[in-house]
Formats: sequence, C-alpha cells, structure tokens
Amino acid sequence: MRFYIFIRCKLGGSAKLIQETLHTVCGDCACSYQTVCLSIKEFNEGKESLSDCPRPGRPKSCVNEQIIASIKKDIDGDPHISVQELSDTNGLSYGTVHTIITEHLRMKKNVLSQVKSAINEQRPKFSTSRTLLLHDNAGPHQARATTKSLRELGIQVLPHPAYSPDLAPCDFWLFQILKDRLAGRKFARIQDLAKAVNSELRTILEEDYQGVFRKWHIRLKRCIESHGEYFEAL
Repeated sequence: MRFYIFIRCKLGGSAKLIQETLHTVCGDCACSYQTVCLSIKEFNEGKESLSDCPRPGRPKSCVNEQIIASIKKDIDGDPHISVQELSDTNGLSYGTVHTIITEHLRMKKNVLSQVKSAINEQRPKFSTSRTLLLHDNAGPHQARATTKSLRELGIQVLPHPAYSPDLAPCDFWLFQILKDRLAGRKFARIQDLAKAVNSELRTILEEDYQGVFRKWHIRLKRCIESHGEYFEAL
C-alpha cells in the first residue's frame, strides 16, 4: 500500500482520494486516512522508504464486536463527533467507521434536531413555529424522513423552482464568498476545511445577511414578473 501511496503522492493525488481508492480495492484492510496523511508527509520530507510502516491503532483486518462497541462508546460520549475523528481515534479507515455506524449500529445523524436546538436558543420567543426554510430540492432534503421531521418541528418549507440557483442565497452569494476567501488554500483533512469555513462564516456581518435577504426578495419578484422565464442578471 505504501508503494501505491508513494506513486499517487508523486502524481499529486490528495490523501482523501488515495484513502478512498485504497478502501474501494482493499475494503477493511485498507490503511486509515491518518496513515495515508502520515505517509505523504514522510514522502514530502524525503523519507521515501517503501516498506510499510506500523500503522497506529488496533489492527483492522476485520470488524468485530469490540471495535463496534468502541465506536458506539465514542458516539455516546460525544454525539457530535465526526466520522473522521472516530477514524483517527480508533485507527480505522473512514469507510470502515462509516460502515460500522450505518450498517452495524444503524445510526443516522439527526441534523434537524441540532437546528431546532439552535433556533430555540436564539429565538426562544418563537422557537421553530415561525421558521421558514428554503432548500434546493436535493434528494436528501425531500426524503420522507426529512419532510416528516420538518412537519414535526413546525418548520414551513418555501417552494423553490427546480434548477434555479439564482434564487437561492447560498448559490448566488454565500458560496462565492467562501470560494473567494478560501481560494488557493489546501486542506489535508475535512476537519480542517470545516474549521476554515466556520471561521469565515463567523466574519460575515449580520447586515450582510440582511442585505442579501433584500436582494433575494428582489430576485423572487423579478421571477414572478417574468412568469418564470429568464431575466437579466441582477
């Protein structure tokens, strides 16, 4: 595996892509993302020995009850822990941890409950009863479990025309800001990227969001006036 990592590293492959490819071919026997990152770091430092180095964590040639119990214990201790953190802590590949969570433990991440808690904290007077949600009609957003949870939370979903990124604030404003601010930066781990994105989001002022909300209203009005046909960019 180290030889494969070496070749892909020289070709400019990312650690995430290399690990995913290894997991696709080798399954649970693939080295973890952490090990791939360590190997790439060593190669970049000139340590180009192709002998496999001892990998951190317990052997993961198979998924057993002890490993499953360890993952469950970590999740019970911190429900917000990420798959990558579980992978690093337990010395398992990302794919193996994901398989344990979804197939063995049959767990799903309930993001909506976290959203509800955040809304209740910031808007205790109204809670979710006066919350409107705009999403882009992606499959997971329209899944039966999602729509059921939204109804139970009392969140009203705003209709959104298909294939209309110009009417979604994230598409016509927020994503471009993040792209501009993060341009040229490289991240070895998803966690690092998430931290960088969250850091940038915190720097956006409240009045900026309010301004985009007003622009969104203008776009919606233009769409209605044009009866859904194309109109010049705003």
